[in-house]
Amino acid sequence: MDLINFRVGQKTISLKILDILLTERYEGDLTTLPNENPSFLGVKDYMGTPTPIFDLGIILNKQSSYDINNALVELLKNREEEHRQWLQALERSVIKGQDFDKPRDPKQCAFGQWFYSFKTENEDLKAILSRFEEPHNRLHSLADKLLTLCDQDKKQQAVTMLERERATTFIKLMRLFESAREQISLDHKPIIVFTTQDGHKPHIGLLVDQVEDNIHCEEDEIKSLSEITNIGFEIDPQTKKMMQGLIKRGNTHSVLIDPSSIFRPEHLQGYEPEETESYGLF
Repeated sequence: MDLINFRVGQKTISLKILDILLTERYEGDLTTLPNENPSFLGVKDYMGTPTPIFDLGIILNKQSSYDINNALVELLKNREEEHRQWLQALERSVIKGQDFDKPRDPKQCAFGQWFYSFKTENEDLKAILSRFEEPHNRLHSLADKLLTLCDQDKKQQAVTMLERERATTFIKLMRLFESAREQISLDHKPIIVFTTQDGHKPHIGLLVDQVEDNIHCEEDEIKSLSEITNIGFEIDPQTKKMMQGLIKRGNTHSVLIDPSSIFRPEHLQGYEPEETESYGLF
């Protein structure tokens, strides 16, 4: 059995090659229809056939990858602002003698707690995050150093060190926050996988994050659904029916899905293709 693997959030799903017509970049150019299914994005005309498009991220993760990425970008904005406030608080302590009540341990601030627990499969984001530890630790170490100098009546030396670290360590950390946010935003280029039941006409389209690779596996390599719960999949009844099994090879795994189980004809009730200058008939 020949399969193609796709990335959806932190999960990898597999589709049979014979179930796939083609893939194309998702541009948001869909006709929306009233419905109560949050994973149903709308309809796109494909070779004269109105094709319903579903967000596989919502089906598998209960949240779209777009929303997950936006939440992560917002989190990093907040953590960046907290470090701006951290440095401002330290400056007030050095110059005005105010109490300093911000975390001095880099693992205890909100960013540190997130940083040491966060996991990602995005190699480019991993590379950026790997550069955070040195300037982040160095910035937090300033508190003890500068306040000790102040206690020793060496305020001017503390001020000089503060300004030097603001222009170097702090700026480096701020640029890393910006780079991480940009990487998250720019890296997300979702695609639609048009699936088929007869090899000719489209059945549904599935929105995924990216194509990973293609593999060949035998029927006996596909494990039962019961093993999926051991690797973090929470399966509700609606989602379970589309999952055909778990493919596990070494430390990697993917879930084989049957796209034909997602479609419900009532999604297209009342659908009328519309002509637009930008996209033609869909």
